[in-house]
Amino acid sequence: MKKWFIVLLVIGLSQKLLAQETLYFNPIYVPYADTTLVFTPKEYTRNTTKRFPMVYLLHEQGGNFKQWSNFLNVQKYADAYGFVIVCPDGLNDSWYINSPRKATSKFEDFFFKDLHTTMMEKYRIDTDQVFITGVGMGGFGAMYLFLKKPDIFRSVGSCAGILDMQNEVDNARLRTLLGNTDFETLRNLSIMSNIGKFVSTQKEIIFDCGIDDPQYENTNFFKKRCDELRIRATYVSQPGKHDRSYFQKAIRWHFDFFKRLAKDN
Repeated sequence: MKKWFIVLLVIGLSQKLLAQETLYFNPIYVPYADTTLVFTPKEYTRNTTKRFPMVYLLHEQGGNFKQWSNFLNVQKYADAYGFVIVCPDGLNDSWYINSPRKATSKFEDFFFKDLHTTMMEKYRIDTDQVFITGVGMGGFGAMYLFLKKPDIFRSVGSCAGILDMQNEVDNARLRTLLGNTDFETLRNLSIMSNIGKFVSTQKEIIFDCGIDDPQYENTNFFKKRCDELRIRATYVSQPGKHDRSYFQKAIRWHFDFFKRLAKDN
């Protein structure tokens, strides 16, 4: 039995929400069928021999697979940058990890064993040009998944992401997922605590944060540690809050960054 099936979106949908395909994955690692939007660039159907770079876009806590389409014309980005763009559902608050407590919340397994495998089999993807980024919880998730299997990715980004999990000690949703949010548990999970792993990858990364975002101070410290470890990091900081207005502006920096890396290959 196939682990996923496809629904073609009707042409009558607004351009803002248009995706060539919507994938539904059977709930093997997650509590219900995971919905993933896939946006392919116009050139994809015109050039049937070319392999294309791909970007995973991960949403923040409380969001779903529609979040990016709610404030971004994702299809326009796919066309302009020539990327296949994938927007999976992070199950509201999966944090994109394997929960040690909830047997039906194994997003890390879903991502590598179902989603990524399917994308490689079904679409013409340049395996050397796979990128991942996200906002908030998704920024953490992008960094987390990148560090789990850095050989899969060319680069990673974080848009106003949660880079120091030790500040999430009072996060009730995270406590439900982990069973507890004690200092050691959060420290082991934190991107900040695992920053040294970026060194061995020798890959360039990008992250940003608005100066009025609650994560601004932590992001600045993360940049300082990147400099100390000589990690090839690009950090962008501008006025902005943790809201869609800032995300709309910031995500373009990530696409420009990824496009440059794809051209340099």
